Amino acid sequence: MTGETTVRTAVRIHGHGAQRKALRALLDGLPAHGGRLLLAGEPGLGRTTLLQWAARSFRAGPVLHLGPDPEATATAGHLLGTLRAAADGSPLLVCVDDAHLWDAPARGALGRAAEHLGSAGRVGLLLSVASDRAVDPAFAHLPVVRLDPLAPPGAAALLDDVTEGAAAPAVREQLLAEAEGNPALLVALARRLSPAELRGHRPLPGPQADAATLVEVAGGAPSAPSARARDMLLTVAAAALASDGPDVDAGLVRDALRRLRPARDPGAPTEPLPAQLAQAGDRLRFHSPLVRRTVYAIGAPDRRRAVHGALADVLESGGDRLSGLLHRSWSLSGPARDPAQADRLAAVAADGTAPASYRLRATAYARAAELTADPAGRAERYTAAAEQALLAGRPEQARPLLAAARDRAAPAAIRGRAELVRGLVELGDGPVGDAHQSLSLAASLLAEAAPAEAATAALAAADAAWAAGDLPACLATLAPEPPSRTGAATPLQQSHGPTTAAHAADITHDHRVGMRALLEGRLDRAGAPLGQVVERGRTEDRPEPLLRSAAAALLLGDVDAARRAGARALAAARQLGSQSLEPRALEYLAYAELRAGRHPQARTHAEEGLRTALRAGQRNTAAHHRAVLALAASIEEEPDAVARHVTEALETARRHGLAQAATLAQWAAARADLGRGRPFDAADRLGLLVLPGPGRGHFAVWRLAVPCFVEAAVPAGRHEDAREVLTDFAGWAAFGADPQAAAQLARCQALLAPRDRADDLYRQALARHDEAGGDFERARTALLYGKWLRRRRRPREARDRLGAALAGFERCGAGVWAAQARDELRALGAAPHTTGTPTALGRLTPQQLRIARYVADGATNREVALALGVSTRTVDYHLRKVFAALGIRSRLELARVVGQAEQGRAARRTAAHQEKTGARP
Repeated sequence: MTGETTVRTAVRIHGHGAQRKALRALLDGLPAHGGRLLLAGEPGLGRTTLLQWAARSFRAGPVLHLGPDPEATATAGHLLGTLRAAADGSPLLVCVDDAHLWDAPARGALGRAAEHLGSAGRVGLLLSVASDRAVDPAFAHLPVVRLDPLAPPGAAALLDDVTEGAAAPAVREQLLAEAEGNPALLVALARRLSPAELRGHRPLPGPQADAATLVEVAGGAPSAPSARARDMLLTVAAAALASDGPDVDAGLVRDALRRLRPARDPGAPTEPLPAQLAQAGDRLRFHSPLVRRTVYAIGAPDRRRAVHGALADVLESGGDRLSGLLHRSWSLSGPARDPAQADRLAAVAADGTAPASYRLRATAYARAAELTADPAGRAERYTAAAEQALLAGRPEQARPLLAAARDRAAPAAIRGRAELVRGLVELGDGPVGDAHQSLSLAASLLAEAAPAEAATAALAAADAAWAAGDLPACLATLAPEPPSRTGAATPLQQSHGPTTAAHAADITHDHRVGMRALLEGRLDRAGAPLGQVVERGRTEDRPEPLLRSAAAALLLGDVDAARRAGARALAAARQLGSQSLEPRALEYLAYAELRAGRHPQARTHAEEGLRTALRAGQRNTAAHHRAVLALAASIEEEPDAVARHVTEALETARRHGLAQAATLAQWAAARADLGRGRPFDAADRLGLLVLPGPGRGHFAVWRLAVPCFVEAAVPAGRHEDAREVLTDFAGWAAFGADPQAAAQLARCQALLAPRDRADDLYRQALARHDEAGGDFERARTALLYGKWLRRRRRPREARDRLGAALAGFERCGAGVWAAQARDELRALGAAPHTTGTPTALGRLTPQQLRIARYVADGATNREVALALGVSTRTVDYHLRKVFAALGIRSRLELARVVGQAEQGRAARRTAAHQEKTGARP
């Protein structure tokens, strides 16, 4: 260590949104009733910070911070008396930090008091305990809120906050990877560095998380009752270094311990499991990853080597070559470099027949690199480790490995592979302009020595330019490749199973040719090569070619083929354990469902895709999933959900240059305006996306928003703008890449047509919808046609069209659009048909009906919001809609209407049952 950096205290809480929501629910309920909550998390995750936040946020009464006072906690009765006295009739929040440090009698009294908290009045008890061991039985009955490590975006925001953005990019990535999402450890690691180290001007100290730092964050060195228990802790910690997860095989640990400490008395009773460990079946793990790292760091070096040697003996005797070699390498006590051991380790890591996860192969390659003496060989192995870390969905680990691989003297092929991995990391989580440059550089570096890898890099560079909406860069990257397309398959492809260089090159070549023809407007030349890519996807079983097949199918408008290829890619990625490819497969699935008009299915895939993307550290992919969620929510009656998804998608899209995701998100916001009957707002938003000019939306997406713009522009009086974009949209519809476009074109023409032509155009649109399928778009056309018919005083025809529109919207869950259809039907004097619901409540959407019933039962808006997991603004919005739909003005009237409807429904249910069973009153 060479000095310290002044690191300021974090000014805000990063992450932990779900935990704060649970704490807020407890605080909001205290004016009415008591409550209790146990906040559990390993040392350093911020339990104390959250308790302090809760105490500052509580405004309804006093806050009592309770410590283990023997007088106050001698019995549960004494403790309850203390709480009653402190409350003095008003709501009280009691905070107990580090309750696990209280002595056993005090913990027991505290736990028993929590059980009888209801008799203490409006008292809230908020406890925190460290989860580095099992929860004390005294607290086992309490509801638990667990703290998890920060996700990569939250950890990055914390680091930028406490260092004021001074960390160099490479240093920043190393700190984030080393901290593993632990906020206190991240701050401690940053505090260790001098300003020169933080800015990357001097090398970082090694190891970054040394024993002293880990012990400080963990709150002390873990203790064990005996030498054998200490060995068990160290053995489990060491075994986890070569394990695919946080737990390890208990039999492996027992066998290694027998080699370390042969039993002198085989009949002696077995020692209990150390408190820091948990056992589930035949697996052992530490309660706390931080404590596991601390145990390993404080172990004596010679004892650590002995443990690794014992583990290597057991694993090698059982035939586990890769893990055995890893432990053997860690048992070495000789020089830092051992070329022979490095070669053996790298060879087994590269052996596709050896069963091992991407994560384990990454660890093996990184260890082989550490033992390699030759700089070029070391760079190659660090690059291979980064490739495997990326496939494992760990970009935060890939980045430091790429930094270690940097060597200007390395051959072009090695530097090209490193740039390829770097570009793929940035494509998933970084500025896509930077990703394009890295991938283009990779293509040039690999062109001579590895043409197949060069082609892969070039196509990925085109993906980056596509995401950025940079059409010239996309076309330049897709320029015809050199005549020779042969070469070895990429390591990323090799890791997915057997493949041939020619087959991989053909897929890449056809995709490039088809994409370029499409972007150049030579639509007649795009179909054949893209069709070949789709066709090959029917027999593929590797995720990357299947993803290319899905992408090509979407370009051609074959949404069914895109769904099949996306689903197979998802299954293949899961079977291989590739967490980096799962979010992309779900992205293609979500887009395919969206293009087909199946919004509920798109939402399901996007919700799962968002979770997997965030787990894999892919904020760019997460932004795409949020855009899909915004589009799905825009047809439902969830304005807050649309706004939330749009805001979150645009936050990443603007920072990372994601023009495609930004266009989709802005289209979703405009479509929500249109659905809620605000055409002027929708036309203003959409005009920026679809009209010619520098602010036009993404070149491959803006046409999809044209029908919405025309629908908004006509009532807004912008007929000329609508006609201007419709000419280009007609060419798009003729290409056939969007199955809905032909019907949408006829609908748009009907909106702009004179009275004597509109009728035929609406009918043409409906006929084309029947050919293309899709409930939502057909219902939109039927709604517009019904409105037109009603205004032309053709009520019977209007009733038929509007009824069909309402049924279509209800079928696909388009609540906000269904409300429009109901309003139109009411304007005709035709009550919307309902099934099994009383007429009054039948006017409500399912969400409105749920809210109405909660409010009729006496719930406040905040209580309804907590029950349904929405905001109070959403409840307010829906409640206003409920009052308007039912023609009432007060909650009392609402309770009466709901009560009468429920009684009527019960009576009908009884009558139906009697009729079915033949019973008579």
